[in-house]
Amino acid sequence: MTPTDFIIREIKPTDNTEISKVIKSVILEMGAPKTGTAYEDEATDIMFETYQKEKVAYFVVVHENKVIGGAGIAKLDNCEANICELQKMYFLPIARGKGAGTTLISKCLEKAKEFGFNSCYLETMPYMQAAKKLYIKNGFLNLKEPIGNTGHYACNVWMLKKI
Repeated sequence: MTPTDFIIREIKPTDNTEISKVIKSVILEMGAPKTGTAYEDEATDIMFETYQKEKVAYFVVVHENKVIGGAGIAKLDNCEANICELQKMYFLPIARGKGAGTTLISKCLEKAKEFGFNSCYLETMPYMQAAKKLYIKNGFLNLKEPIGNTGHYACNVWMLKKI
């Protein structure tokens, strides 16, 4: 698979089941806990509906008519600053290392800028090494403590990028 083999588009209602399976399977594959992660979020099963508010967006990565990944942005909960959060960024193995992550981050940050956010926050886990490398490559810097309250207490790596 090359970058020309995948399509990045906004989520549709028919994508809910596939993106939920992607998110949950990656969490299990990485050995991450089900509690304190996106695995147990109610939103994970209704992603289209979750991202139908103002100043939010969710994109899916499609390869051969199958959803193989996705990521979104939304205002960071419980934060006064003008910061959005990069949310629920997960890829099946077929999509990894092919440029989809960088392309998707760029798409999300473009949208965040369009919405008027000035920084983007994310949370991940220490053993998600490839994800951490991708975020650093794309200009995210490590923080000493979390910002806002995402409810993902199992994620103890916090990063921020000015946009």
